[in-house]
Amino acid sequence: MAEEQKPAEAPPAATPAETNPILKRIVEGFGDKVLQTHEFRGDATAIVDRSVLLDVCKLLRDDPQFQFDFLVDLTAVDYIGRKPRFEVVYHFYSIAKNHRVRIKVAVEESDAKVPSIVSLWVGANWLEREAWDMYGIAFDGHPELKRIYLYEEFVGHPLRKDYPKEKRQPLIGPGAVHHDPQNDDLSIT
Repeated sequence: MAEEQKPAEAPPAATPAETNPILKRIVEGFGDKVLQTHEFRGDATAIVDRSVLLDVCKLLRDDPQFQFDFLVDLTAVDYIGRKPRFEVVYHFYSIAKNHRVRIKVAVEESDAKVPSIVSLWVGANWLEREAWDMYGIAFDGHPELKRIYLYEEFVGHPLRKDYPKEKRQPLIGPGAVHHDPQNDDLSIT
């Protein structure tokens, strides 16, 4: 009887960091500080350690091969129950090269801060303030990190998944509702 032939094994699929020139350059430049890369339907993503965030952003903006001149968006995601709990997500676009990349930075709840990129993209100013206001993630080096939607007396960060949806907040101004500590109720003063 003839020996049964086994089908040839397919070579391992190339990783996004091997095929995408943007991800490849980030991995080459920052090594193990690039925690993960992936690509789906043309959207390239690199998850980087926050210690190299500014350097990665400088590379993306200043390298003539990339020319990422437009910060499309900056936001945060709350993965309650996961460690680390938060991700800060940056979307960049190159008008000249017509390509885009997503950079993510994982952030622990106990140390919820990342470097500000306002010095590189002035448009990050309000976006970082929004992430601070809604999620409580601080941006080191931000020129004026304060709430952008809510008033300063507002307690908490409403887009955190553990923010109580029924929480009452103190109002400010004439005819405002103030907290009455005697009966733990709200009353008009």
